[in-house]
Amino acid sequence: QEHITRTLQNAITAGRLAHAFLFSGPRGVGKTTTARILAKALNCTNGPTPTPCGVCDQCKETTAGISVDVIEIDGASNRGIEHIRELREAVQYAPVGGNYKVYVIDEVHMLTNEAFNALLKTLEEPPPHVIFIFATTEPQKIPATIHSRCQRYGFKRITLHDLTAKLREITNTEGIQISNEGLGMIARAAEGSMRDSQSLLDQAVSYSGTTVADQDLQVLLGSVTQGSLIRFTNELLAKDSPALLKQVDTLLEQGQDLRQFLSGAVEHVRNLLVAKIASDPGSIIELPAADIEAMKQQSEQAEASSLLLLFDSLSKTLDEMRWSPHQRFTLEVGLIKACSISALRPITEMLERVTALEGRLASNPGLSPREETIREQPPAYTSSQGNSEQQKGRTQDDQGDTWKKLLALLKDQKPSLASALSHSSLAAIADEEIVIGVVGSSFQMDLAGKRENRRVIEQAASALLNRNVQVRFQHLGEMEKPAGKTSATKRKKEGQDDPMVQDALRIFGGHMIEPEHPDQ
Repeated sequence: QEHITRTLQNAITAGRLAHAFLFSGPRGVGKTTTARILAKALNCTNGPTPTPCGVCDQCKETTAGISVDVIEIDGASNRGIEHIRELREAVQYAPVGGNYKVYVIDEVHMLTNEAFNALLKTLEEPPPHVIFIFATTEPQKIPATIHSRCQRYGFKRITLHDLTAKLREITNTEGIQISNEGLGMIARAAEGSMRDSQSLLDQAVSYSGTTVADQDLQVLLGSVTQGSLIRFTNELLAKDSPALLKQVDTLLEQGQDLRQFLSGAVEHVRNLLVAKIASDPGSIIELPAADIEAMKQQSEQAEASSLLLLFDSLSKTLDEMRWSPHQRFTLEVGLIKACSISALRPITEMLERVTALEGRLASNPGLSPREETIREQPPAYTSSQGNSEQQKGRTQDDQGDTWKKLLALLKDQKPSLASALSHSSLAAIADEEIVIGVVGSSFQMDLAGKRENRRVIEQAASALLNRNVQVRFQHLGEMEKPAGKTSATKRKKEGQDDPMVQDALRIFGGHMIEPEHPDQ
């Protein structure tokens, strides 16, 4: 925590010490330890000094935790207003042997609102010989009135490199044999906490003795080596579902936590994305240089868009496993889904297709977008310049006969479809395709274009022509209604509106009929 130690050293040297400090940050990063060292620097016989001697009585008592001038209070167990009242009375007394009375309140966010209010006046105007040091992992829970009267120092997570270096220093001093990979596993499991990393190291030594093997750490921590994650991700990128299912079975045999393993895989995919996109991934990924180099090589096997889809798929599976009663089944199905993900098409390609479609629509204003999509590919029956008459295929009569036979087959299989296409015709026949000219409204086009109807037509046509063919539809426009029927309908309506006709119908109980020859 160099940014904090340097600031405090300069403040002591310049004599510009605040009367209250707020140390905030994650667990196990040195907040309470820094508070004790600051108290030692203030009460040292040579102090206040940024370099306490560590040999005088005040330094020894502070280190041992028995100094009467350095009072440590646990905010979780002394959180009531009565405890703060006792503190307010005690701050009035001068220090016994040191320069300051230093009050270190750990987990200060656990104090009640009443306790904070009681502390407020003392904190605002403390005696000159009193310094408060508050430590907390949740600074957002501290009232703003308290917050504004303190100098806040934010402690950061300790980097993987610093954790590993400190653990190596400890193992060399204690004569513990452990590999760099093992220290990296411990440091990653500590998640930036020096205290957690030392506790895990002690636990590993208790389990394995002075020689700690990587296999023992995997059993103890439930963690996964980078080699296993790389192999697992290679199988994902290769879409090798059988190998992935086999690896899940192996993990269960080894007693691994499936959810923890998948969490490591999600983190690994994220690291692959960083290694592929960032110019200096080593400053972002907290892993040894050799592992980062291996990630760079692996990230070259896939596009960034594929890694993004893979990350989303694995993250959803990880979330589903939290509530699933059968984690193995959820993981296996999730991995199969991840292997079936299709690559995204580039946005430039889609824009080019949309632009081309708009151009064709502009050149043929009468064509709807649906019809243009159906006619997107050029017809296979287009004739060439050399032998146009021979390449037209069948004659119109042959097409008419074929269409009648096709309609007959459709009537047997799907009468409603045959009725909708009764006014249509067969526009062209090619080796692998037939073109049906649909006469009618968009209803007929939509009905014929449905997947199940298209399949029925293609099966009937293939059976009729003795070869596999595909069907394509061409809209020929609306069907014209007979003029006579229209005029007769008009005259019938005019007759019904005549008052005399209405009276005759009412008197005789008659009804309107259409003439046999409507045009006469």
